[in-house]
Amino acid sequence: MDKMPITTTGYQQLEAELKRLKSEERPAIIEAISAAREHGDLSENAEYHSAREKQSFIEGRIADLEDKMARAEIIDPKKIAGDTVKFSATIHVVDEDTEEELTYQIVGEYEADIDKNMLSLSAPLSRALIGKRVGDSVEVTTPKGSKAYEILGISYQ
Repeated sequence: MDKMPITTTGYQQLEAELKRLKSEERPAIIEAISAAREHGDLSENAEYHSAREKQSFIEGRIADLEDKMARAEIIDPKKIAGDTVKFSATIHVVDEDTEEELTYQIVGEYEADIDKNMLSLSAPLSRALIGKRVGDSVEVTTPKGSKAYEILGISYQ
């Protein structure tokens, strides 16, 4: 079983979702299935089949979360220091072509979310930034083409 790096915050989010699914969603769907059963013939009971489908989804998500948590290697960004980019770093960069300043955090696969500027460790930009220092420039080839970035700041929060 390969360990997957995850930040403390990311792990806490997995824990919270798992707790919610087990303590709220699972009991609610069991109750919905029970109520639907009382409506008689299950072969043509759309309410029952819908509830069973939702139960299957919830149980699958619980199993997925439990697997992710078992494989997680928790890395606390607050315990990392240094002047180079590593896992969990928050990096402030400037696009050398557009002069647009951007801030990203390098996180594990499970918590990556580009809408929140959280880049997966395996993302092209993350791979290019790892090991670099403030003032370094990196060239990144993405599906949208080649981009150049300069590192303006590195922090671990």
